[in-house]
Amino acid sequence: MSQAETIAPNEKPQSSEDRPIIVRGARVHNLKNIDVEIPRNRMTVVTGVSGSGKSSLAFDTIYAEGQRRYVESLSSYARQFLERMDKPDVDFMQGISPAMAIQQKTTSTNPRSTVGTTTEIYDYMRLLYARIGHTISPKSGREVQKDSTKTVIDSLFEHYEEGTKFYILFPLPRHENNDLSDELQVLKEKGFTRVLQVDQEQMIDITTEESDLSEISRDNYRVLVDRLVIKKTDDNRGRIAGSLETAFREGQGRCSVKIRNGDELPFSERFEMDGMEFNEPTPQMFSFNNPFGACDTCEGFGRVAGIDENLVIPDPELTIRDGAIAAYSGQKYSRHLRDLIKVSARYGYPIDTPYRQLSKEFKKVLWEGKDEYVGIRPFFDDIKSQSYKVHKRVFYSRYRGYSRCPDCEGYRIRKDALYVKINGRHIGEVAEMTIDAARAFFEDLELTDFEKEVAEQVLYEIRKRLKYLDEVGLSYLTLNRLAKTLSGGESQRISLANSLGSSLIGSLYVLDEPTIGLHPRDNDRLINILKSLRDIGNTVLVVEHDPEMIKAADNIIDIGPFAGVHGGELNFTGSYDELLDSQTLTGKYLSGKKRISVPDKRRKGSGNTIILEGATEHNLKSLDVEFPLGKLICVTGVSGSGKSTLVHDTLYAGIQKQLGTYKDSIGRHRSISGLHHIDSVEMVDQSPIGRSSRSNPATYTKAFDGIRDLFTNTRQSKIMGYEPGHFSFNVPGGRCETCQGEGIQTIEMQFMADIELTCEECGGKRYRKEILQVKYRGKNIHDVLEMSVSEALEFFVDEERITNKLQTLEDVGLGYLKLGQSAPTLSGGEAQRVKLAKFLSKPAGDHTLYFFDEPTTGLHFEDIAKLLDSFNELADNGHTVIIIEHNLDVIKCADHIIDIGPEGGFAGGQIVATGTPEEITQVKESHTGRYLKEVL
Repeated sequence: MSQAETIAPNEKPQSSEDRPIIVRGARVHNLKNIDVEIPRNRMTVVTGVSGSGKSSLAFDTIYAEGQRRYVESLSSYARQFLERMDKPDVDFMQGISPAMAIQQKTTSTNPRSTVGTTTEIYDYMRLLYARIGHTISPKSGREVQKDSTKTVIDSLFEHYEEGTKFYILFPLPRHENNDLSDELQVLKEKGFTRVLQVDQEQMIDITTEESDLSEISRDNYRVLVDRLVIKKTDDNRGRIAGSLETAFREGQGRCSVKIRNGDELPFSERFEMDGMEFNEPTPQMFSFNNPFGACDTCEGFGRVAGIDENLVIPDPELTIRDGAIAAYSGQKYSRHLRDLIKVSARYGYPIDTPYRQLSKEFKKVLWEGKDEYVGIRPFFDDIKSQSYKVHKRVFYSRYRGYSRCPDCEGYRIRKDALYVKINGRHIGEVAEMTIDAARAFFEDLELTDFEKEVAEQVLYEIRKRLKYLDEVGLSYLTLNRLAKTLSGGESQRISLANSLGSSLIGSLYVLDEPTIGLHPRDNDRLINILKSLRDIGNTVLVVEHDPEMIKAADNIIDIGPFAGVHGGELNFTGSYDELLDSQTLTGKYLSGKKRISVPDKRRKGSGNTIILEGATEHNLKSLDVEFPLGKLICVTGVSGSGKSTLVHDTLYAGIQKQLGTYKDSIGRHRSISGLHHIDSVEMVDQSPIGRSSRSNPATYTKAFDGIRDLFTNTRQSKIMGYEPGHFSFNVPGGRCETCQGEGIQTIEMQFMADIELTCEECGGKRYRKEILQVKYRGKNIHDVLEMSVSEALEFFVDEERITNKLQTLEDVGLGYLKLGQSAPTLSGGEAQRVKLAKFLSKPAGDHTLYFFDEPTTGLHFEDIAKLLDSFNELADNGHTVIIIEHNLDVIKCADHIIDIGPEGGFAGGQIVATGTPEEITQVKESHTGRYLKEVL
């Protein structure tokens, strides 16, 4: 047995059910040789200040060991394809279950991946539609069904009385290169002697009268199989069945029944109707990730390069008569508008109704045309065909963008898959529904007993997954929402819902701040879900700062006392009540001994405002919003209410567009005014500060420029003739050329993940040996990059050029970061605070409008206090700060709140309340106001 598996001395063997997870001597990253016990089948929360070592314990020690042991249990064949996993630096671990990590990473960057495919709901929907979907003919609206001998007999006996005389017929065969006489000869050889002329109901004997059949009217002839009378006897049924089988066989799947002196009833064993042949539904037919199921035009993406609807109709609140269609507004093309008004008068179309409220049918007429009105799409096709003329090319480019695919209407799948419906809806329409609407749809399905039996298991899986997604607070997401557009918190909650759907037991779940992006209202639902995960027999380990989550835990581990080198110790382990009595930072904040105080007075602001009018993107209901300048503004509301759409997609993007620095699409709105009051705009979101491993806090904040200059000015550098470039690991000169300044070499492995090995030449130090001999106060350039920000501040205490840049990192609570820590290894919250530090170090002067997207992500109460100091510093210097936030400590310190809601998705997108925190608490409809009351 390996050291990790042995039973430690003085430990009694316990049953696996109640044996805790034991960790002894953990030293991963900054952990200081700590010993921890985690009770099995309980919910344990690991808390502590940012950078104290919570993730090092939960993910890099416990989860990493659980995963490594699982891989070791696989066959040697499977192991060779898995990445080589290093053992965590720990003396002894026992009782670890198979581990699953649910982290804050956006699940997918794949442009085909959606909420439906990620959760497997769409896969089950494909199976459901293939099994019980009804194919509806687009021509007649009737259901397409295959006929059989049984269905034809049932139809005859149901609709006609006993004694009714009829013929059983099949169409004259058609074979290539055969004329009519050849076909008749073959029929005679098969024993068929009569042909019926259908319209005259005249029987022709082909053994004697073949010359009377003309090639021209062969569609009017049928070959006679039998003449019969309806009698309710078994013999009669048997004879009809035999004749029908012959007719279907000889007619290649088609036959007909002609009632004497009555109608001809066509039947087909093929899947066809109204002259159209349909494909029988299969699961592949509904997949946009499969060449068989994907729409040929857009290849399953739902969008094609063409004309952007948002540019053609910039303001959907306008009516057609008032000029909603921008392309027709000039004198040159106004005739198209006149044609449209004529056609609308003829058919009664509502041209005085805002575009947003028009029916699907009328919008189709607008885009595709009718009568003399050509339609928007054909109009632009004509403009494009004349692109050799410069003015036509310029006009076309003004409206170019991506639009819904005209063939599949943006549903991404082949046209005939959209003919298959359940309860009147095809799979594309169901995928456009929000989670809560889809849940109601599948709960209320009206099915026959046979369909219920066939679909029972599939429906159970769909309903279960939708229920979990609804319960984790994602009811506002649509099933066709692209996975790459989800926030970190949303992705994590989808992973959580997936884990619940798989119903594993006896596992260890490790979660990384699952409450990110959740309004306090939705926290209870999330906590209940984690408890249900625990109750079915799993151990749940959560890294979290949220007070509600900490309160709900069975066991709490507090790591600290501070960050980086000053952390990594076990501060506390025990229950919530014991934590309140403890002297740890977390305990003091939770018990109220320490608190983030409400400001004595709210800022008056500069008196100027930026006004956004007519915002209608996604679920926004034509909002007009005022943003008072010179204040700290919080935009709040439940998850999915439209905060990011308003602030990120519309206001920020719209301002950038007006400043001429934005290329992407912007949220629909009428106007943004008041921009002359600001000089610049900055967005601080949770995107990485650099995708390259060469980017780090020192290079990003430009502190590294000052450090390189110091080394260049040393006596040794001057003797050797070194320039600042010699101390950069990004350019040739001083860097190690074997690893090109990376410190690691990536070995590409076939069939395996690439392996990163420390560079043998420089030992991971990034520089040539002679460069590392240059020292400043006894430290070389590599030693400096290994320092934490706090250590560097002490080391460079006299160098203002460097300390000014680094002090702001310390102020926002990032003193524990190493100067040379690779950017991709920073969390979203850390990356955001590094950006904030860069802006704080800029000299005060011009009026800047700052945007922050949930900056408290990953922050402890103590760090939030520091962050608020930074925000207040920006606002006190005359700048405006707009924050999208759920954290009540930040919201209560704002000067102005804009609360959006009241709910998420379609039930959101309205302004619920605006004003100071005190004013918001007076609004009954505001969920935020209700929770604010408790902290004010």
